Amino acid sequence: MTSIEESRFHLLMQSSKKSLLPLQTAFVMAAAFLFAADSYAQQIAINRIEMMPNLPAPYEMRNWKQVALGYDSLVFDFSRSGQYLPLIWWRTNTVNYPGHLSFGLHTVVGTTAPNSAEAINVLPAVIGASLVGIDKSKQKGENWVLMCEEFFNRRPEENVYLNHPVTQSGDDWWYATMPNVFFYQLYDRYPDTGDFAFQFTSVADQWLRAVEKMGGRATPWTIPNMNYRGWYLSTMTPHTAGVPEPEAAGAIAWLLYHAYGETGNSKYRVGAEWAMEFLNAWNSNPAYELQLPYGVYTAARMNAEIGTTYDIHKMLNWCFEVGPLRQWGAIVERWGNYDCHGLIGEVGSNGYAFAMNTFEHVGALVPLARYDDRFARALGKWVLNAANAARLFYPKYLPNQNQDSEEWAQQYDPHSYIAHEALRESAFGASPYATGDAISGGWGRTNLALYGSSHVGILGGIIATTNVEAILQLDVLKTDYFHDNAYPTFLYFNPHEAEKSVEIEVGSDLHDLYDAVSNSFLLTGVSGRAMFSIPADAAVLLVIAPAGGEVSYDLDKLLIDGVIVDYRSGRTVPNYPPRLKALAAKKSQLVPGENTMIYCTATDRNAEELSYTWQATGGTITGTGAQIDWTAPVSPGNYTVECFVNDGHGAQDSAIVHLEVVAAINHAPSIAALTARPGKIDLGATTELLCTANDPDGDTLTYSWRAAFGTVNGSGPTVTWKAPLSQGDYFILCKIADGRGGQAVDSIGVRVRDFSQAQTGELVAYYPFNGNANDASGNGNHG
Repeated sequence: MTSIEESRFHLLMQSSKKSLLPLQTAFVMAAAFLFAADSYAQQIAINRIEMMPNLPAPYEMRNWKQVALGYDSLVFDFSRSGQYLPLIWWRTNTVNYPGHLSFGLHTVVGTTAPNSAEAINVLPAVIGASLVGIDKSKQKGENWVLMCEEFFNRRPEENVYLNHPVTQSGDDWWYATMPNVFFYQLYDRYPDTGDFAFQFTSVADQWLRAVEKMGGRATPWTIPNMNYRGWYLSTMTPHTAGVPEPEAAGAIAWLLYHAYGETGNSKYRVGAEWAMEFLNAWNSNPAYELQLPYGVYTAARMNAEIGTTYDIHKMLNWCFEVGPLRQWGAIVERWGNYDCHGLIGEVGSNGYAFAMNTFEHVGALVPLARYDDRFARALGKWVLNAANAARLFYPKYLPNQNQDSEEWAQQYDPHSYIAHEALRESAFGASPYATGDAISGGWGRTNLALYGSSHVGILGGIIATTNVEAILQLDVLKTDYFHDNAYPTFLYFNPHEAEKSVEIEVGSDLHDLYDAVSNSFLLTGVSGRAMFSIPADAAVLLVIAPAGGEVSYDLDKLLIDGVIVDYRSGRTVPNYPPRLKALAAKKSQLVPGENTMIYCTATDRNAEELSYTWQATGGTITGTGAQIDWTAPVSPGNYTVECFVNDGHGAQDSAIVHLEVVAAINHAPSIAALTARPGKIDLGATTELLCTANDPDGDTLTYSWRAAFGTVNGSGPTVTWKAPLSQGDYFILCKIADGRGGQAVDSIGVRVRDFSQAQTGELVAYYPFNGNANDASGNGNHG
């Protein structure tokens, strides 16, 4: 009988005798049996969280779900009237999906740019509402999810989500990566929306290509250099000026690992490992904004799911310690009469904590506890502090003299659904002081920031209160995007100096309550309301599993009825199998008799010496070990080479690489230029499109033209395009093929305007400072 089965047996025996004992006494006895002192010895402290109090003071926990619901009802209301209202506007002149309706949200209340919207504001507003139960795909008769597509910059040189509908990547890494993270979160909840399927793989492909351009290789295995300020996808080159953001590796790993989980394509998993190995090998705290916690969560999940061995303790400490790049970390101070522990921002002589970053850190890190429960107590304690202090971003929780934008809120937002952008340690003789950068920066008339408040649905979806004050119930699945099948799982932290009994509603069916922290069942065969105990200053990671489910193991994972409930069950695993990370050939297409090196990259958690065995369906293998030379046979065709990795204890892993032998190597054609004459036309007018292309092998090229709107007439390198009868910036795509598998694709934008109306304020020409004299306005002017 296993220890798990023993704990279930003892609980069943106790429950059979409960008629002899008061119910509460039976629960306490069960808890006392299970919660031996060594059950919690596995918990790992995070230094800066340990500096925070177990119970912050004064304690006042907002109903964060109600805040998120109220925020949605306020900002998505076109009928609001008054100063700076409404806070939402329709975007009819869409660019990336012309003819589709979209919308924008003001960045701050009283914005000086009312027709500018940011993806880091709009997408989280839709996600946050979804996290608290609103179906944004059909709210008020509108599909707000579909309208978010406008932030997908549908141009071959970008083809990712960016912070504005028409912009370029490169200036600041987090403005390029995070819109894609938010899109993936939307995709997880609304996968069948519009063009989401194409966008999902396009985002993954672009960032994988970027990681490869940064040096990620499997021939041989090479970790990329990701220590840049940003990355220009259009040129696949780094932005090296300014403060670097190596934490971007975390966001990119998050994207690529989820792409792997969703598609099953191992190339994305390899890219995620390259990015994560870069971050794991970094020697100093890379914290800059909000990409790091997404990487730490991804590291923990990869450790749990595929057997990597990233240093979670080091990287999780980074999320809270003060980093050198911009003094970024967790606030561990009492400002004035308020505990402000746990808020995220700049830490220094006059601390500056931000709402958006605090909310996003909670969303990224709470699900980490599911994959590495050694940090359950630390995360539970931090969230209690951060969620309590987060109320201070909102006007009604501070005196008037402690904030700068309360007047508008008191009249138009009496329930305080919109938060200040940030909280200062002190300003104007008051501490703390709710404020932001909008007023001083001239981009807003208040510091009430939607771009931060839009993320509040994270707290609303994750946090619920319990029957015991200051013991929160944290839903660890809520922001565990793309997770495998799982039972309801909740994290609890008891900040009190005595054991507490917590109530939970488990439903009408019978359930067993399993705790992943103590690796044991707390209760079996319960329904309706149940009570379980949490020792003082301890955490419980509670899984509500089917009653009497079959317990099984996969290495150190514990499963109930085939569903993982504990990734670190405490079970002794004498030997972990080796893991083959990548099998790749230097060249995948060869001519008869040509050679290529094939590299096998493998690792073993037990640090065993690995042996390699190779076999091929044709050709000749030369060499042994982790890399061999393969000589192509004389007959063209498709061949495979397989590598087996063995640890000497009977455990092995294997992979196959596919190779093609051709009579002659084909070189892909390329598009040298794509032009429209003219580049700006009237409604229903026609422009001539010319594709200038070449083929290194002299193959005859075929041309395929496609436009989502308007009509393409003709074929070959020159065609005409007739514009639709509505204004917009339209993109026409040209694809060339050489008939032997080689192809290239590019697109060009044409600006369509109603010439019968005065075009005041139109952009005549725009020449980006990128070393080119090409007019980016679409008007075709010569520079």
